[in-house]
Amino acid sequence: MMKEEILPRRAVLRGVLAVGCGLLLPGLFSGCDSKKGTSSTGSTPANPPATGADSAAPAAIKKVSQASVQYQAQPKGEQKCSVCQNFIAESNTCKLVEGQISPEGWCALWMKKA
Repeated sequence: MMKEEILPRRAVLRGVLAVGCGLLLPGLFSGCDSKKGTSSTGSTPANPPATGADSAAPAAIKKVSQASVQYQAQPKGEQKCSVCQNFIAESNTCKLVEGQISPEGWCALWMKKA
Protein backbone atom coordinates (compact mmCIF):
# COMPACT_ATOMS: atom_id res chain seq x y z
CA MET A 1 0.00 0.00 0.00
CA MET A 2 1.47 3.36 -1.03
CA LYS A 3 1.65 6.08 1.56
CA GLU A 4 0.48 9.48 0.33
CA GLU A 5 2.93 12.32 0.69
CA ILE A 6 1.38 15.16 2.66
CA LEU A 7 2.59 18.59 1.66
CA PRO A 8 3.19 21.21 4.33
CA ARG A 9 0.51 23.87 4.61
CA ARG A 10 2.91 26.57 3.41
CA ALA A 11 3.54 24.70 0.13
CA VAL A 12 -0.19 24.25 -0.48
CA LEU A 13 -0.90 27.93 0.22
CA ARG A 14 1.91 29.00 -2.13
CA GLY A 15 0.40 26.85 -4.87
CA VAL A 16 -3.07 28.29 -4.33
CA LEU A 17 -1.64 31.81 -4.37
CA ALA A 18 0.22 31.14 -7.61
CA VAL A 19 -2.92 29.76 -9.28
CA GLY A 20 -5.02 32.69 -8.02
CA CYS A 21 -2.51 35.27 -9.24
CA GLY A 22 -2.29 33.53 -12.60
CA LEU A 23 -6.05 33.82 -12.99
CA LEU A 24 -6.37 37.42 -11.79
CA LEU A 25 -3.40 39.20 -13.37
CA PRO A 26 -4.50 38.94 -17.03
CA GLY A 27 -7.84 40.52 -16.09
CA LEU A 28 -6.15 43.38 -14.28
CA PHE A 29 -3.98 44.27 -17.24
CA SER A 30 -6.62 43.89 -19.95
CA GLY A 31 -7.58 47.57 -19.63
CA CYS A 32 -4.02 48.86 -19.89
CA ASP A 33 -3.95 49.19 -23.70
CA SER A 34 -4.76 52.85 -24.31
CA LYS A 35 -5.45 52.26 -28.03
CA LYS A 36 -7.79 49.34 -27.47
CA GLY A 37 -11.42 50.05 -28.37
CA THR A 38 -10.80 53.25 -30.37
CA SER A 39 -11.80 53.77 -33.97
CA SER A 40 -9.36 54.73 -36.69
CA THR A 41 -10.05 58.42 -35.95
CA GLY A 42 -9.33 57.88 -32.27
CA SER A 43 -12.35 59.92 -31.13
CA THR A 44 -14.89 57.29 -30.06
CA PRO A 45 -14.73 53.68 -28.98
CA ALA A 46 -15.34 51.11 -31.70
CA ASN A 47 -17.60 49.13 -29.37
CA PRO A 48 -19.36 51.11 -26.65
CA PRO A 49 -19.23 49.54 -23.19
CA ALA A 50 -22.05 47.18 -22.30
CA THR A 51 -24.66 48.40 -19.87
CA GLY A 52 -26.80 46.46 -17.45
CA ALA A 53 -26.26 43.81 -14.81
CA ASP A 54 -23.86 41.67 -16.86
CA SER A 55 -21.17 44.33 -17.08
CA ALA A 56 -21.03 44.81 -13.29
CA ALA A 57 -20.90 41.09 -12.37
CA PRO A 58 -17.66 40.09 -10.64
CA ALA A 59 -15.57 37.27 -12.08
CA ALA A 60 -16.28 33.89 -10.48
CA ILE A 61 -13.66 32.59 -8.07
CA LYS A 62 -12.21 29.29 -9.22
CA LYS A 63 -12.27 26.70 -6.45
CA VAL A 64 -9.52 24.15 -5.91
CA SER A 65 -10.03 20.39 -5.83
CA GLN A 66 -10.45 18.57 -2.54
CA ALA A 67 -7.41 16.40 -3.28
CA SER A 68 -5.14 19.42 -3.85
CA VAL A 69 -5.79 20.71 -0.32
CA GLN A 70 -5.73 17.28 1.38
CA TYR A 71 -9.45 17.44 2.29
CA GLN A 72 -10.57 14.73 4.70
CA ALA A 73 -14.01 14.02 6.17
CA GLN A 74 -12.62 13.89 9.73
CA PRO A 75 -11.43 16.86 11.82
CA LYS A 76 -7.75 17.42 12.57
CA GLY A 77 -7.75 17.90 16.32
CA GLU A 78 -9.92 20.93 17.10
CA GLN A 79 -9.76 22.11 13.47
CA LYS A 80 -12.90 21.27 11.50
CA CYS A 81 -14.81 22.87 8.66
CA SER A 82 -17.75 24.00 10.81
CA VAL A 83 -15.46 26.51 12.58
CA CYS A 84 -13.52 27.51 9.45
CA GLN A 85 -13.76 31.01 7.99
CA ASN A 86 -14.41 29.61 4.49
CA PHE A 87 -17.19 27.13 5.34
CA ILE A 88 -20.75 27.93 4.15
CA ALA A 89 -23.04 26.07 6.57
CA GLU A 90 -26.28 26.67 4.62
CA SER A 91 -25.07 24.60 1.68
CA ASN A 92 -22.27 22.49 3.25
CA THR A 93 -19.80 24.01 0.77
CA CYS A 94 -16.59 25.99 0.98
CA LYS A 95 -15.62 29.35 -0.52
CA LEU A 96 -12.31 27.89 -1.72
CA VAL A 97 -12.78 24.12 -2.19
CA GLU A 98 -15.09 22.50 -4.74
CA GLY A 99 -17.80 19.94 -3.93
CA GLN A 100 -19.76 19.06 -0.82
CA ILE A 101 -17.90 19.61 2.45
CA SER A 102 -18.59 17.85 5.74
CA PRO A 103 -18.91 20.16 8.76
CA GLU A 104 -16.63 17.66 10.53
CA GLY A 105 -14.05 17.71 7.71
CA TRP A 106 -10.68 19.45 7.44
CA CYS A 107 -8.27 20.67 4.73
CA ALA A 108 -4.95 22.49 4.49
CA LEU A 109 -6.71 25.83 3.87
CA TRP A 110 -8.45 25.74 7.27
CA MET A 111 -8.65 29.15 8.99
CA LYS A 112 -10.36 29.80 12.32
CA LYS A 113 -13.39 32.09 12.12
CA ALA A 114 -12.63 35.58 13.32
